Amino acid sequence: MFALDNVTLRHDGRPAVEALCLVFATGTVSAVIGSSGSGKSTLLRLLLGLEWPDAGEVRVDGSRLHARDVLAVRRRIGYVIQEGGLFPHLSARDNLALLPRWLGWDAARIDARALELAALTHFPADALVRFPAELSGGQRQRVALMRALMLDPPALLLDEPLGALDPIVRHELQDELAAIFATLDKTVVVVTHDIAEAAFLAPRLILLREGRVVQDGSLDDLRERPADAFVGRFIDAARHLPERAR
Repeated sequence: MFALDNVTLRHDGRPAVEALCLVFATGTVSAVIGSSGSGKSTLLRLLLGLEWPDAGEVRVDGSRLHARDVLAVRRRIGYVIQEGGLFPHLSARDNLALLPRWLGWDAARIDARALELAALTHFPADALVRFPAELSGGQRQRVALMRALMLDPPALLLDEPLGALDPIVRHELQDELAAIFATLDKTVVVVTHDIAEAAFLAPRLILLREGRVVQDGSLDDLRERPADAFVGRFIDAARHLPERAR
């Protein structure tokens, strides 16, 4: 679904990602982890065509990503950011309807899809008329996920989707996301700084440091066969991993 072939991008002369080589196969779930500033979010923006590499190439479905194709590509990718990024002046339903309405969907089709996704994400259907300020943090993130899924894209990119939530709501949404990933069989790349969350949501963990891949494998690979001392320190910083991430 996605590939980065020797991709380098610099911000103000400093590498955001450097010589990045990664493949995300169709239908797989991967988590990108690392410290702040390691290039996690930049990786997602490169896949979306929100940023462009200084060297190397990004490929989607085997074809190099070009500016002329980027809008069509983005319609095939659901994107969720921390705190949802909802438009505050629009109801939940109208946030969901933005792109479908622009593409010519009629109201009946929009409403049917919204109700289908509300059931999938355990969002109360009667809350679709509410504005973001009237929703809880967990409900706003559910709406953001519903919006990302509205066109039924084959891929989902999630950038710290649960980072702003309290622990109880975050725990609930971790369970729901894992179930959704398993049910929908989409290509998923989720960014998180929380290694326990990453291991719960994805069988493949990609650890970045200063824009480079340090290790790519399962939690057991990182824990039992660390590629270098940094991997060991990163694991030790989260040594109290909950059983459900083991």
